[in-house]
Amino acid sequence: MRPMPASPPVRFVLLRPRNPENLGAAARALRNFGLDDWAIVELATHDFAAARRVAVHAEDLLDRPRLVRTLDEAVADCAWVVGTSSRPVRGKRRLAPDQVAREAAARAGEGRTAVVFGDERSGLTRDEMLRCHDLSSIPTDHAQPSVNLAQAVLLYAYEVRRAATATRAGASAPGATEADLSAVEGALREALRAGRFLAGPERHAVRDLAATLRRARLSPREARLWKAALRTLLRRLGS
Repeated sequence: MRPMPASPPVRFVLLRPRNPENLGAAARALRNFGLDDWAIVELATHDFAAARRVAVHAEDLLDRPRLVRTLDEAVADCAWVVGTSSRPVRGKRRLAPDQVAREAAARAGEGRTAVVFGDERSGLTRDEMLRCHDLSSIPTDHAQPSVNLAQAVLLYAYEVRRAATATRAGASAPGATEADLSAVEGALREALRAGRFLAGPERHAVRDLAATLRRARLSPREARLWKAALRTLLRRLGS
């Protein structure tokens, strides 16, 4: 049997999963396509016995998930963060699963991609969607639009694997991580407040300005330069 090609670096992030069978089925789906990087934020079930019953040949993934408290922690080392939701958000690109997979493959040299799934009841919150760089949804029929969590993981895992068989990642330079970009956004917020651009409630101004930097796919050096420039400006404004 021909070995499967290496997949692009993609992390599957599950927020507040409640159903243990979903957890086990998601682990099996990842193993089906040779993936093992996943993180669970605020695990809402501890019935791992039920999860293991459906995690056929993927029980070891249940033994070592990355358990974290916040979405920020789960994606801090990722260069591109894609949330899965059918709800529209202004300023966010909306991509189909195959587009996410192909772009993740193209970005592989820049760093890790995170694909983020909300909980079974309500999906991603608006704040969580705003935290993501782009959004993606499965083009389901309007008569039955919702997809089971484990099924959604399976579909995106399949597309990631399929993209790996069709695309060779280019030799692009490493990209700034989400932690780097969050630091730039924080420096930008401080500078805008010191310069009185933000005179009242922040609303969406900083988020929209920072979104343009995220779309630019900064390198780590460029992110450091932005942060240094903004810190220098902040010191001058404070003098």
